[in-house]
Amino acid sequence: MFSKIIVLILLFASAFTEISYSQTLALQNAFPNCSFSSPLYLTHSNDGTNRVFVVEKNGLIKVLPNDSLTSDYRTFLNATNLIITGSERGLLGLAFHPNYASNGYFYVNYTRAGDGATVVSRFNVSSNNPNKADSLSQQILLTIPQPYSNHNCGMLFFGLDGYLYIGMGDGGSGGDPGNRAQNLNELLGKVLRINVDTATAVTNYGIPPTNPYAMGGGRPEIFTVGMRNPWRMSVDPVTGMIWCGDVGQDAWEEIDILEVGKNYGWRCYEGNAPYNTAGCGAASEYTFPIKVYANAGSDCSITGGYVYRGIRRPELNGRYIYGDYCSGKIWKLKYENGTITEDALLLSAPTSIQSFGSDQNNEFYVCGVNGIIYRFNKSDLVGVGNNNISNPSEFRLEQNYPNPFNPETSIKYSIPENTNVKLVIFDAGGKEIATLVNTKQLSGNYNIRWNGKDAVGNNLPSGVYFYNLTAGNSFTQSRKMLLIK
Repeated sequence: MFSKIIVLILLFASAFTEISYSQTLALQNAFPNCSFSSPLYLTHSNDGTNRVFVVEKNGLIKVLPNDSLTSDYRTFLNATNLIITGSERGLLGLAFHPNYASNGYFYVNYTRAGDGATVVSRFNVSSNNPNKADSLSQQILLTIPQPYSNHNCGMLFFGLDGYLYIGMGDGGSGGDPGNRAQNLNELLGKVLRINVDTATAVTNYGIPPTNPYAMGGGRPEIFTVGMRNPWRMSVDPVTGMIWCGDVGQDAWEEIDILEVGKNYGWRCYEGNAPYNTAGCGAASEYTFPIKVYANAGSDCSITGGYVYRGIRRPELNGRYIYGDYCSGKIWKLKYENGTITEDALLLSAPTSIQSFGSDQNNEFYVCGVNGIIYRFNKSDLVGVGNNNISNPSEFRLEQNYPNPFNPETSIKYSIPENTNVKLVIFDAGGKEIATLVNTKQLSGNYNIRWNGKDAVGNNLPSGVYFYNLTAGNSFTQSRKMLLIK
């Protein structure tokens, strides 16, 4: 009867004698044999090489293999002659073109030597050395004057639409004294969006036709309005949602989901609270954060992060991971259908958090003020005893990916009676496709069966999937599996 379906059976004994916990979440030095000076960002080149690139505030970009044992880190670009540092200035952002593997283009954001203006420019990789940029290939896209030395932001990233997004702070000082964030003729206090694959007679970029002011009424580069200092932003590779940590003034730090044409309120509002509403419109004209937290105690400045889509800590899949610069606290947040369903402290970093980063496998990194780059330790989500899988010829499970799991062996779990058990199935992209819940103890054992269908009953194809199993508040297990029909 099982020749056409996949059946997963997890068997639990009723005695609370042996509980297998996953390894406690912790941060570890990702590259202990490498040294960095004021690392502000980590990213990858989107070319399948699994290299990582580290942006240093002083004007260097380092490139290295994504290997914890490596000591082979090199200078990819030296832009020290182009930049001015001090306060919140320096080399601040880096993004690789989606087609970098074929065109060799990458983009940087820095504050210019002399006047401190923001410059967004394109460079090429060297034609004969993949670990070296052509330092003479700079093509400037944007130059934006900066009235003060802080709130330069500097974040760059490509959205799933292929456009380049540019974070711009409000120009600095405090309280946005020039009310620049609400001025549609200013690029400060905005998130910008441009098309780097087209150009006009006067610019080295084009304007996406869906930008809110593409046809007039404001600067055509504007994507969103009313930002204070969107220090770090990211796009979820699964949902395409754009997450932004916008640094507050004195009272509130905020997280926004960015959507085209929306006004996020600064300086009229700080978080959800009125700040300076002189000349502002009705509250209904603004889009408010999905999450705020108080600028109080050791918390002082949000560092925006990423929706986790890696495999080192699969129990965090789909959670937005963010932190605070001053306290070093790192939280997880899950946002579903317009509602926050999880928001909890994960851990505290051993240093102030300058930025987060992500590699080509969507693993999560922390850039510390102490010059160390951290990542999450790898989960050792392994049970005890013997495994009990029905029809191993039809259902195979890979444990501790990429090492194959032997379906002949088994794992048995011991949990207390009357414990809620939930099994969530994910596809290879991290999207939740089915959830099974068993809240009833049956003769001392739990059986959870999955028939290889999604939540609405559609048969799913053979391939790679993930599952996350939780039992009460004390046990969790996540694994990659290969399903064969």
